Amino acid sequence: MKAILDFLARSRDVLQAAIDDASFVRAVEDAADVVTDALRARGKLLIAGNGGSAADAQHIAGEFVSRLNYDRAPAAALALTVDTSVLTAIGNDYGYERVFERQVLGLGRPGDVFLAISTSGRSPSILRAMDAAREGGLKVIAFTGRSGGEMLMRADLSLRVPSDSTPLIQQVHITAAHIVCGLVEERLFPRAEGA
Repeated sequence: MKAILDFLARSRDVLQAAIDDASFVRAVEDAADVVTDALRARGKLLIAGNGGSAADAQHIAGEFVSRLNYDRAPAAALALTVDTSVLTAIGNDYGYERVFERQVLGLGRPGDVFLAISTSGRSPSILRAMDAAREGGLKVIAFTGRSGGEMLMRADLSLRVPSDSTPLIQQVHITAAHIVCGLVEERLFPRAEGA
């Protein structure tokens, strides 16, 4: 029981730290603004991460393309973590550190947004993709942990979770992504009066 309660308390504490961090809250709102503007202009959201962050990329894309809070039109979002043929071809031919970079180069267009997820801020595959996105005219949003690592200098906007614990950072990333998606949903697809 103690281990369970300790982890739940740590989860609560990092969420409270995020609530109390004005720069974190502002970054969530700024991310919603950037994504809203891109989707309104017929752009798309590309998302990538490794390991648990790869699963988060897929989760986030699903919320945009399907729905989060209510029925509405789909929003253009794509997780770069899902096509095993593409991932293994790039990994085999160019090296794993280029699996997202090549996809950003092939799929990204000026005005799109690249959401880069790395709890450490040091994932080579994510850093290379961020560089490719910036060079290609995409806006780059970083979801990372307290230090931000090397992502900070590559991002237009950084959302830094006030923690150094990977599982807790990931929990707050998905919470922030839900908030961003909810705000975008309300702005682009307002609910009918009384719905």
